Amino acid sequence: MYAVIRTGGKQYRVAEGDVLRIEKIKGDAGADVKFDEVLMVGGDAHKIGRPTVAGAVVAGKILRQDKERRVLHFRKEKEGWTRRKGHRQPFTEVKVVSISG
Repeated sequence: MYAVIRTGGKQYRVAEGDVLRIEKIKGDAGADVKFDEVLMVGGDAHKIGRPTVAGAVVAGKILRQDKERRVLHFRKEKEGWTRRKGHRQPFTEVKVVSISG
């Protein structure tokens, strides 16, 4: 059984036991989390929501809160100066425990 969920402005296809990185959500490592915005539930019989499937819930467990690797970008001008900036995007790593719907 699998489901398509929406979180952080993105859609993810998940199955039980999957580990995925999503945009940062509130919660500490080890906390339970539920995703109510289930767009589709698949398996033996498909359920497609308009826009979401009523009563469908994907439950997960937060494994860790962290930041991605640093992404650097440089800016160079004609006058001879340069600027170096970096960015680390925060994320939450979640393991999907169950899909009901």
